[in-house]
Amino acid sequence: MSTGQRTERLRDELEALALLADGMTIAIGEPAPMAMVRHIIRRGLRNLTVIASGLTLDMLIAAGCVKKTISYYAGGGFGVPVAPAFRRAVERGEVSVWECEEGILTSGLEAAGKGLPFLPWRGGVGTSLPDVNPDLKIMQDPIRGETLLAVPAIRPDIALLHAATSDVYGNVQHCGGPGWLDLFLARAADRTIVQVEKIIPNEQVRADPWATTIARADMVLRMPYGAHPYYSRGYYLQDSALLQDYVAAAAPDDGRRLEQFLDCYCREPALHGDYLERIGIKRLLALHEY
Repeated sequence: MSTGQRTERLRDELEALALLADGMTIAIGEPAPMAMVRHIIRRGLRNLTVIASGLTLDMLIAAGCVKKTISYYAGGGFGVPVAPAFRRAVERGEVSVWECEEGILTSGLEAAGKGLPFLPWRGGVGTSLPDVNPDLKIMQDPIRGETLLAVPAIRPDIALLHAATSDVYGNVQHCGGPGWLDLFLARAADRTIVQVEKIIPNEQVRADPWATTIARADMVLRMPYGAHPYYSRGYYLQDSALLQDYVAAAAPDDGRRLEQFLDCYCREPALHGDYLERIGIKRLLALHEY
């Protein structure tokens, strides 16, 4: 019998992230929940299938966490067209790539969210994508006879997201709308953990219910500046200088500077608060949005 009691979903970072394990399929939202990404690197998790993009994916590959990636974009930015650790790992056969573009990725996630084995998609028809990714099947639309791609469901074990606020019951609100993949990832994943800048009263959520973007996330973590060095809308801008430092460290093939970077910013700080202390309050406050 239901007691009518609501379940509090606010958790300590170590308690929540203990759910992550080797071999999982982990989806990373945008902007990236870097506090949780750093936790993955600190734990030294291995053989992950990672749904992510850009330098977030690159850091996880550089740390040896990734066996397979599902990504629509592996660019490095800052004058580096392909993220450096991604390029090396793929060229050496250390990481396999499930080739896709945005529409294929979201179709696979949407199929999982709807409990379907696949969904059809037009993008990629007439290209080499079905050749390089044999999971994509060419099919004939039974209604119109149109040639389409059947995209299999993509089911993450856990989605890790960053947002602006939540109450203790997991009612999450993004500032200015969710990251474009976040809702697809939340619907497709078995579990969703969201780190937020601020915990707000449930009364504030109920006062503006339409602002809730994800209802009843499985777990919520209070992580101010948790997206750093990326941005968090309504709170702070991207720390491009630190991301440039990463690219400069990851570009050489000897790995020495890269290991120093990962040690300094990911492995050595035991908790999120330790990371913020290492970055420094002056640097963080300089990223103000207005």
